[in-house]
Amino acid sequence: MASTDKGSCRLQTTMSPDSPSSAVEQTPDTILSSIEGLNDYFRKPCFVHSRLDDAVDVSAVLREFSAETFSHLSHSSLVQTATGVRELAKRIGQATIKVDLRSVLIVTKARDNSLIVLTRQLAMWLIKTRGICVYVDAKLRLSKRFNAEGMLAEEPRAETNLRYWTPELTRTMPDLFDLVLTLGGDGTVLYTSWLFQRIVPPVLAFSLGSLGFLTNFAYTDHELHLNRVFDEGININLRMRFTCSVHKGGHQTETFEVINEIVIDRGPSPWISMLELYGNNHLLTKVQADGLILSTPTGSTAYSLSAGGSLVHPEIPAISVTPICPHTLSFRPMLLPDSMLLKVSVPGGARNTAWASFDGRHRVELRSGDYVTVTASQYPFPTVTAGPMDYIEAVSRTLKWNVREQQKPFKEFLDDDDSSTSNTPGGGGASEDEWDIDDSVFFSSSSSSTMLSGGTPQSTATTVPSSPLHKEFSFLNLDR
Repeated sequence: MASTDKGSCRLQTTMSPDSPSSAVEQTPDTILSSIEGLNDYFRKPCFVHSRLDDAVDVSAVLREFSAETFSHLSHSSLVQTATGVRELAKRIGQATIKVDLRSVLIVTKARDNSLIVLTRQLAMWLIKTRGICVYVDAKLRLSKRFNAEGMLAEEPRAETNLRYWTPELTRTMPDLFDLVLTLGGDGTVLYTSWLFQRIVPPVLAFSLGSLGFLTNFAYTDHELHLNRVFDEGININLRMRFTCSVHKGGHQTETFEVINEIVIDRGPSPWISMLELYGNNHLLTKVQADGLILSTPTGSTAYSLSAGGSLVHPEIPAISVTPICPHTLSFRPMLLPDSMLLKVSVPGGARNTAWASFDGRHRVELRSGDYVTVTASQYPFPTVTAGPMDYIEAVSRTLKWNVREQQKPFKEFLDDDDSSTSNTPGGGGASEDEWDIDDSVFFSSSSSSTMLSGGTPQSTATTVPSSPLHKEFSFLNLDR
């Protein structure tokens, strides 16, 4: 990098080729050297983990607990290690990270006219109040609704602080951005994951869509939320992603990072899919169905849920396996550990080919002998959380999870006159806590036999009043 001032607006040599004319012109050599300087950074697990290096040396811990070391550990040491790992994961999830925000990326639908206006408002507010660099979609450069020239006339700092991003820039230089703001729905968040195929900056999603599993912040209060982020820091949820590799003819052809799911289906073929599912190179099962869904915990509320899969909390490290209309009723959805390497292949005896899609994008045809490998990615998707119960609140709000009308007492159906008469002791009725019927004849063995034989029931004065406990015993024939 030309400077250690990461994300600074003064770092003109690392800006996009679409930057304003005031930026220093880039040459292929400077771009190449900048990208090569990021190689070491790309090897880090993710953006947020790099902020935690001072607190925990993960590599040192892994070296300490190598395979040779585990062979000499006692049972109590293993228990303490497992407990410590869980406690560390818990504290990382609860930690507040203070980020020096100097550069913000805004992702939105460039073809939505209403969102263009909101993007302009948000960019102007960030430049005016915080004086930071704001990257917007390069498609907005000449947009009349965005009116970049009007922004320059209104705020002089926009000449250097307003910049434009392209998919190529997000792919090659993800460290330019300290925070990503999305305006839209869950689809916009998924598109952000597709833009950052490796390292992902923290993503704060504003809700403007129809669902909102991933968008936990209301745009109407965006100034309040952003001021809190700048002044107090952020809480991060590291959402698991998959690294999916396509193998054709014995060679790896493509690799994708997905946050929702990978779907292998029969495509346009009229026959059901014939697939083989392997786990750590062991055959788990043969799949005869319309397809197979391998989803992350984040994707458990998407296609997997519609196909009968279970809801999975995003903090649970698991791979959800859900068949699509299986040919056997015993093929039920299941959860596998994230440490398992899965492989889905098209066997030689399959009648037709299969098609694989990754987060609903880039469908690939798999022929006989081709396969796809799926493993937990070392580049998770960090999302900014609004509170510890974000997931439950989102599921309850969007799915109406376990929502039903509460049971009501029957007295609510009475008129006011009937209700006052039945509950007034002086009005010929009885109090609410007293019994107003004589049910002893139905719960006494002698009275029951008399009623069945057509005789006259005994006087209530000679019978023992029935109680609720006596009723229960009488039903079980325990009152004798």
